[in-house]
Amino acid sequence: MPHLIVEYTDNLAAEGDIRGLLRKANKVLIAQGGVFKPGAVRSRALELHDYCMADDQADYAFVHCTLKIGAGRTDPEKRAACSALFDMIKEHFAALYARRYLALSLELYEFNEGGTYKHNNVHARFDSATH
Repeated sequence: MPHLIVEYTDNLAAEGDIRGLLRKANKVLIAQGGVFKPGAVRSRALELHDYCMADDQADYAFVHCTLKIGAGRTDPEKRAACSALFDMIKEHFAALYARRYLALSLELYEFNEGGTYKHNNVHARFDSATH
């Protein structure tokens, strides 16, 4: 963990640079001073085709991000990571936000470590002992 799941409305696909957003998100999470292991960081996006927003009378758009993390981070670490991530998201979509109806949101979900199962050999690539 962490895993970032980005849900976005299909009317953002052409101009939203979603792949760029995912890359920026990974950089932000990795830059959190060792709070998250680089080999555990994953970001993915789901384009939404069926949605309804507000009164459905305008070309509304939204991006909702869910950051899922394992237990064990302090409240200040979680706040810092979420603030950095949401600031990046707002900056990424600033131009679109200025010219269209757009809602941006981020929620944090913290797993209980007793309820997760993991098998990952990517960590070895970032282990300083192997370099």
